[in-house]
Amino acid sequence: MLGSPSPGHFSPTPVNDMSDVAVMRTCPVCEHGEARLLFVKGDLRLVRCARCGMIFANPVSSDLATGGFYDRLGASFYLSPEKLAADYAPVRFERELALFRSFCLQGAVLDVGCSTGAFLYQLKTRFPESYSVTGMDVSGGALEHARGRGIATLPGHFLQQDFAGRRFDGITFWAVLEHLADPRRFLARAASLLAPGGCCFILVPNMNSLAVRLLGWKYRYIMPDHLNYFTAASLARLAAGEPFLKRTALRTCHFNPLVILQDWRRPHERVADEERVQLLKRTTAYKQNPWLRPLKVCYRCAERCLAAFGRADNLVMVLRKQPAGHPAN
Repeated sequence: MLGSPSPGHFSPTPVNDMSDVAVMRTCPVCEHGEARLLFVKGDLRLVRCARCGMIFANPVSSDLATGGFYDRLGASFYLSPEKLAADYAPVRFERELALFRSFCLQGAVLDVGCSTGAFLYQLKTRFPESYSVTGMDVSGGALEHARGRGIATLPGHFLQQDFAGRRFDGITFWAVLEHLADPRRFLARAASLLAPGGCCFILVPNMNSLAVRLLGWKYRYIMPDHLNYFTAASLARLAAGEPFLKRTALRTCHFNPLVILQDWRRPHERVADEERVQLLKRTTAYKQNPWLRPLKVCYRCAERCLAAFGRADNLVMVLRKQPAGHPAN
């Protein structure tokens, strides 16, 4: 599917071209220590777990593992005017809002990795009487912007944060788990913070998407920033490891044909942040253009077809907190 070097056991040797210390990892799903080299793309080395088949980056930069990379990225990427305008456009989180409202109609909401707070802003603006919202992120600049938009925020790391006994009815990880060195710990912490019956929402790139099938290693989201590469099966296995969260939904969504067209022609390996922002700006403008309504119908049909076969760009999963004494597994 991806194209790979000669197969063999992965040898944990230092990576000299990384900007800081290389951190070795076990499988983020089953914690097995043995993996086989899948392929190399620049600084990114992807391996496949010998036990469960999970694909993950190993080793990884300590700057990525600790989140320091994202704090520095704030001003140049998250806070660029074009990125902010696209993120705060009403069409930006349509699917996420629809999914969220299907399972959580009211209550306290925590968005982990909230960036500049755009999802919470839409939730709060559209349903002001239904939710109290809080955002967390390791990017200080992004959190400052969220606060300026009226979003309550908590600085610092999710795993170390003192929530002072607070419980939440919804916790979201929109495009977060792929960035985490240890996603199991994040799910366990989410389970401890959810009220009984509360839901955890997860969105990650889909390693079985049409885009990955067509583009292989050229796909822009196979990148050093992403430490974990989930299929529906591996994401379900990750969730199954948390006994008090029961899987309620698992499906695929989103489709961006412009990404496939651009990456198909791309000779180089990494897409510049500025180019990613410009594409987001373009696709947002297309969604808001009333003259393109007939094309939107065709696009929706294509997206539904891909989703039906599990080939859309992203995986979304909803997990519900089980009452004490009633584990899901």
